[in-house]
Amino acid sequence: LERFHARQLRVSPHVLGHSKAHVGRVVAELVRAAKAQGLQPGPLALSLRGDFVRIGSAYEQHKVRSPDCFDILVPLRLPPHLEPQPRCADELGPCGAFVCGLRARNGWTRRCRPFAEGFCVELQGRSHLSSGLVLRWFQGHLQRCLAAVRYRLQERCRVSLSACPGQPPTLHIVPCSDYVCCHISMAVRLIPAIPLGDALYLTALPPEGPHGSAGPEALWGLNASRHEQRLLGWLKEQAPDASCHLKCLQILKGLRDLRRHGLEEPFCSQWGRVLSSYVLKTALFSLLLQGPMEAWDERFLVERLEDLVLYLRDCLRKQVLMDFFLGNTSIPEAVALPRFLKEATPVNLLSSFDRPTLDLVAFQLISTWIQAPHIIRMYSSPRYLRPVPTP
Repeated sequence: LERFHARQLRVSPHVLGHSKAHVGRVVAELVRAAKAQGLQPGPLALSLRGDFVRIGSAYEQHKVRSPDCFDILVPLRLPPHLEPQPRCADELGPCGAFVCGLRARNGWTRRCRPFAEGFCVELQGRSHLSSGLVLRWFQGHLQRCLAAVRYRLQERCRVSLSACPGQPPTLHIVPCSDYVCCHISMAVRLIPAIPLGDALYLTALPPEGPHGSAGPEALWGLNASRHEQRLLGWLKEQAPDASCHLKCLQILKGLRDLRRHGLEEPFCSQWGRVLSSYVLKTALFSLLLQGPMEAWDERFLVERLEDLVLYLRDCLRKQVLMDFFLGNTSIPEAVALPRFLKEATPVNLLSSFDRPTLDLVAFQLISTWIQAPHIIRMYSSPRYLRPVPTP
């Protein structure tokens, strides 16, 4: 396991630092250009707030393999009079996710008809901000502003923007050979986000169901990545200097990815969705607060990793793994949470999967742990280590 982590999973801090700095400069240029060339802020306008928020494993110290993928939230500035409605139209949203609508106040759509017609959809007789229409505007707006960024950055790198319907646009960065010492092509997912305050954001839900249905399009998902980063920072302060909790998460993600090569569809896709990085991180958070932090010293790596596997196995068998932040009353007081999260309805992350699927994932998870040395040897050739192409 130690060799597997050192040779295949561990990301060089030097390379990761260069990549993050380069991504930060390029995204700052693009956001600045998009804000300057966007619609003028006003009561009927949709525009960029002018900043961006770094999220994801690359900024939480548990990135695996290569620092070539990054996630960035790009906050938007909206007109007033849009009220968040937590768990709005619950029957229309996906299971296992917190959903929220942004509903227009009574009479507002008549006074702000241009904005309502351009960015809102009807749901249960009321006008709601459409995530699909906002995403479409965001993609087009960034594409129009890309020329200015290309010109300013042409000596540093080549940049391009790609987008799939219903997905956030991806900024592709190819550094020039004489600019940085780490020549890694980077893909940056730019996610439009609606600020709720208290470092909380609403983002578009993954496309599900019939294309163009008004229900999911009028709903947004909650993003609490900044609070996850704060919790990880607090845990680092409480843990021993040589703590292995992030290494456990990295190794488990690595074993999950290797095991996928031996699975057939449709279970291969279900395996990745059930054991998503967010599910693995949620299980780690819950397990960390159950015992003394001294037990996570690096010399106990195998024991703690086995504890994490068994904890996940039990959650899968019970079909219950609650979101760590929503309605959780056992979070330490030192990690201050906004009222919105404390009073939110708890969400079971596994509720969208049926029992046979979860039982099979639990069986394969234990099998993967028992056969870890064999799986690492079998699937560690360069042929299997190539990243899976994204659609």
